[in-house]
Amino acid sequence: MAATNDDLDDASARREQQQEEEKGQTPQKGYETILEQQILAGVTELERPAPGLLLSGLSAGLDVSLSLLLMAAMRTLTAGELPHVAAEILVANMYSAGFLFVVLGRSEMFTEHTTIAVLPVLDGRASLRQLGRLWGLIYVANMIGATAFAAFAAFIGPRLGVIKVEAFGDIAAGVVDHPGWVILLSAVLAGWLMGLLTWLVSASRDTISQIFIVWLVTFAIGFLHLHHSVVGTAEVLAGVFSGLGATLADFWITLFWTTLGNIVGGVVFVALLKWGHAHSS
Repeated sequence: MAATNDDLDDASARREQQQEEEKGQTPQKGYETILEQQILAGVTELERPAPGLLLSGLSAGLDVSLSLLLMAAMRTLTAGELPHVAAEILVANMYSAGFLFVVLGRSEMFTEHTTIAVLPVLDGRASLRQLGRLWGLIYVANMIGATAFAAFAAFIGPRLGVIKVEAFGDIAAGVVDHPGWVILLSAVLAGWLMGLLTWLVSASRDTISQIFIVWLVTFAIGFLHLHHSVVGTAEVLAGVFSGLGATLADFWITLFWTTLGNIVGGVVFVALLKWGHAHSS
């Protein structure tokens, strides 16, 4: 049977792609491909057993909270030694470290799933009930991990001699000392950036690109002092456990507005827009 025009076009496209790959010019992914990858990743996570989600979420909460320890150490070491701008840049780099551990380690973090897990629901491949189950399990596990690490950091940091307890107080105060509406809008920006991070990581084709993307996005969140529900939990509770910078009431108020903002940012500004963009085309 004679080959059709479509067959010839497909064969030609495959040859061109192979030639590009041989030359080291890997073709860029289309937005349809990225969207499908995100949807399939979301479906996979929505169908995972609860114990697996809880353990992965706990791991993410612990891993990302390592940023707190590094930030507190950097604040202690640079206090009075460097100009304020230089110190802020170094601390923001420390903020990125925990996210690198989570993303490259493939642990489950709540702010990633405000985008990834929503896409299968929008596409009709999952239900709101499944989404609520996933969000609930990962959120609780993240909070437990962040809380446990905050208590550990507040205890061990000063005793190692590399962190002054005042550093935990300064970090906590910087998170909670804002009106609710400021925290909400700040958290919307952070959720937007985290959703964009998941999209860009799916678009990238190698580990080096993923590392750069994670660093760039989370550096921006740390440098701008935007509110992230999981890292913010560790930041504020370390201050609470140290008796400086924040109270338990401050924590609950901040957590409420931060969680709400992260959800809005990830769902509205990434999931809905990216899904709508692909489907309208």
